[in-house]
Amino acid sequence: MAIKVAVPKESQPGERRVALVPSLFKQMEKLGVELLLEKGAGVESGFDDDAYEGVKAVTASSKAFKSADIMLKVQPPTVEEVGKLKQGSILMGFMAPHEGDTRIKELVKRKITSFSMELVPRITRAQAIDALSSQASIAGYKSVLLAANISPRLFPMLTTAAGTIKPSRVVVVGAGVAGLQAIATAKRLGAVVEAYDVRSATKEQVESLGGKFIDTGVKADGEGGYARELTKEEQAQQAKVLADHIAKADAVITTAAIPGRPAPKIIDTATVERMKRGAVVIDLAAETGGNCEVTQAGKEVDHNGVIVYGPKNVVSALCQHASEMYARNLYNLLTLIIKDGELVLDWEDQVLRDSCLTHDGEIKHGATRERLEGGKKS
Repeated sequence: MAIKVAVPKESQPGERRVALVPSLFKQMEKLGVELLLEKGAGVESGFDDDAYEGVKAVTASSKAFKSADIMLKVQPPTVEEVGKLKQGSILMGFMAPHEGDTRIKELVKRKITSFSMELVPRITRAQAIDALSSQASIAGYKSVLLAANISPRLFPMLTTAAGTIKPSRVVVVGAGVAGLQAIATAKRLGAVVEAYDVRSATKEQVESLGGKFIDTGVKADGEGGYARELTKEEQAQQAKVLADHIAKADAVITTAAIPGRPAPKIIDTATVERMKRGAVVIDLAAETGGNCEVTQAGKEVDHNGVIVYGPKNVVSALCQHASEMYARNLYNLLTLIIKDGELVLDWEDQVLRDSCLTHDGEIKHGATRERLEGGKKS
């Protein structure tokens, strides 16, 4: 009997992405799986049910759906959704391993093997599975368009019969995947771009995209390609140097995040008050507290003429391409566990081992296990 792979309609408000797109059908067929799609799952992403030709459309309450061997999702499931999964089945998607303890305990209770896309190791072999990067690149692109849309100024330099308009100055804080895409997009729009990251290795990447690297004298290279948390002294030094650059900017994009922790505060209220009227701050870290003290998640805040916007789930605004990239990430992960039409979980594979959150009634992710079980080993 073929492995049943099910894709539900996302239940989180505002989420428009879907975990399966029509362009992947042929590849899925080669895996020898049976695809089940909840009716209307792809509509928000621009894919009508008719586009999923050859896929069995079912309701979420159907027996076939509940008997699925593998469930593919975008957002973490609710506790109720976990309760509907077949016991011992496999779940793939964003799992928010650093929160949602009740949900994780339910995954353990039902012996669900869950693979968290946040935990995919950042190694060369796993790049095609790295959903954090694929979605972050979209967020970085969209953040600049949001800034340009809100700003009362043009981004490029224009020479007209009425005179020359100077290009906007854009500062990008954080030169990870989102930040680098923001730099590239702002440059394409004609802005003068400066960028900063605590990881010294990003300087060359920033400059390769045409940006000027802001050197604050603080370096915080951490494990796995992420930045470590700064000391109070380092934060003060960073803030002092950055404040001078931010105060002159027409638009600021902040992207700094530390997995499992609140977003670091990089722009204080005093710095916002130094910015020129009409300047814009787009805070991509809004959902984890924001990089700016003025940020309110999901709102545009007018602070003395400076607009601070912290969009929620900005990737969902570009849901069609975001879904295509994310679905490809999931497919590439599926190819590691489906061999000749059979499920094969090879725990010697670093990608599977590191990205596994729960399996066979146990928490496999160390940090999550430490939080929930006080360090008890599995």
